[in-house]
Amino acid sequence: MSTNLLSTDNPVGFGGVVKEYVWHWKNQPLRVIYETLGKGSPILLLPAFSSVSTREEMGELAKLLAPHFQAVAVDWPGFGQSSRPSLDYQPEIYQQFLEDFVKAVFNTKIAVVAAGHAASYVLQLALKQPAVFSRIVLVAPTWRGPLPTMGANQQIAGMVRGLVRSPILGQVLYKINTTPSFLSWMYRRHVFTDESKLTPSFITQKWQTTQQPGARFASAAFVTGNLDAIHEQPDFLTLARSLSIPLMVVIGESSPPKSRAEMDALAALPGVTSVIIPGSLGLHEEYPVNVLEAVRGFFFSP
Repeated sequence: MSTNLLSTDNPVGFGGVVKEYVWHWKNQPLRVIYETLGKGSPILLLPAFSSVSTREEMGELAKLLAPHFQAVAVDWPGFGQSSRPSLDYQPEIYQQFLEDFVKAVFNTKIAVVAAGHAASYVLQLALKQPAVFSRIVLVAPTWRGPLPTMGANQQIAGMVRGLVRSPILGQVLYKINTTPSFLSWMYRRHVFTDESKLTPSFITQKWQTTQQPGARFASAAFVTGNLDAIHEQPDFLTLARSLSIPLMVVIGESSPPKSRAEMDALAALPGVTSVIIPGSLGLHEEYPVNVLEAVRGFFFSP
């Protein structure tokens, strides 16, 4: 496993130094792209899993953190500019990737800001290796994929995943569910709260992300719950309760009811710092200034 400098002027990204991390899963090499901006103590920025997941959603927050920290944002395997092979994407892949990536890229304790589904993976690694993280911020944390949240059982979710993975029908189904109009509807429904930010250029950029070769495989795994590292709320809360590392939860006041209830339960745990700010599931991208203000004291406290 190795890291290589790709570019300091990459057209995709947020203006940082773009690097490649060559990671192997079961003897298959995967190119993982990450970007660094600023100097100082490192903060790892982990985007949420979604059909449009990229490190760029952390870009504005990275710029705000850069005067004080070295912000490092990564494209998860199967998403963004990273390799998107037709793997059977499961939690084991991301659990091992996160552990290996942190070990390869950092040589000191790091702070981490994890959005959405990244929360479970961070909590699991923190429990397994408590010396890795100094502080943890979970932004709009989730642990259950969209289909399971809507009530689909494992059998139905598995059938949907199989259809999307199929060579011809799968491509058709995926394209239908990633049209610009569908993405705009999705953002309005539960990702952004200010519709004026959903400009045609913004939606086009998101759509282009979904059209990369192999994009449907990891996306289908997320949507159908195959990337759920946790399957029951008590297990999620137990992970957080077991930590010896300072933990903060940032909640969007307009989060979908089911997701909001899960976040509130996490925030209610003893020792967990929490704050409610404007936004929904995409608050780290929509309201980065508010996120910075919310976490500033947490990161700079002794």
